[in-house]
Amino acid sequence: MTNRTYRLTEIVGTSPESIEQAISNGIERASKTLRHLDWFEVTQVRGQIQDGGVQHYQVGLKIGFRLEDDE
Repeated sequence: MTNRTYRLTEIVGTSPESIEQAISNGIERASKTLRHLDWFEVTQVRGQIQDGGVQHYQVGLKIGFRLEDDE
């Protein structure tokens, strides 16, 4: 097994539909600019209230990705 090094980045995914969709939207967007995504951790959940109901969900995520080898 090779030694691997990982890096973390923090993002906020959003969705008007659900927390799960906010997570998916954030990961999908991050995967367009980062390679080797391996895991995520939900660090925050918050949202916007309008007229007594949930208008929008926001989810803070830490995303871990492998750094490329020097080979």
